[in-house]
Amino acid sequence: MMKATGIVRRIDDLGRVVIPKEIRRTMRIREGDPLEIYTSREGEVIFKKYSMLGGVEDFAFQLCETMSRCTGRVCAIADRDIVLSVSGGRRELKGKHISADLERIMENRRIYRRTEHEPPVGVSAEAEGELDIAAPILSEGDLLGVVLFIVPESGEPAGETEYKLAQTIAAFLGKHMET
Repeated sequence: MMKATGIVRRIDDLGRVVIPKEIRRTMRIREGDPLEIYTSREGEVIFKKYSMLGGVEDFAFQLCETMSRCTGRVCAIADRDIVLSVSGGRRELKGKHISADLERIMENRRIYRRTEHEPPVGVSAEAEGELDIAAPILSEGDLLGVVLFIVPESGEPAGETEYKLAQTIAAFLGKHMET
């Protein structure tokens, strides 16, 4: 269902329209983000955030399933906004918005590994689950998402195997999205 904002904008001579800052902030739309454009028979023009990883959800689930079976840990794949797939537990995270902390970690474009000396990083503000490892998915220089290992209930930190696996899957997905 659509909700009226009460904001009206004019189209300039080049066909551009400005999306107000408060809407961009609320919808987490950043400069350079792709938007998909839809039209309706009623004359509506709808902009929807486009996720390049959104089209590979089944594939992402299979990857998460395999990583979880091999490591016995909770694995997830997220795009820049939501958790697309989870396996090995914490299924309530699927479809939830990623936390601001995870978003900052992704923006660093480097693999993240939890340490004992820093406060825990939540995967989402909407559901429980702390970050253990986060490997950004990069394709042709663009940040598409992240491969995650989530801290298990035992609290046991992820090892080198999980670190390398997350790194490998992220690189694989990034390369896959180029073709």
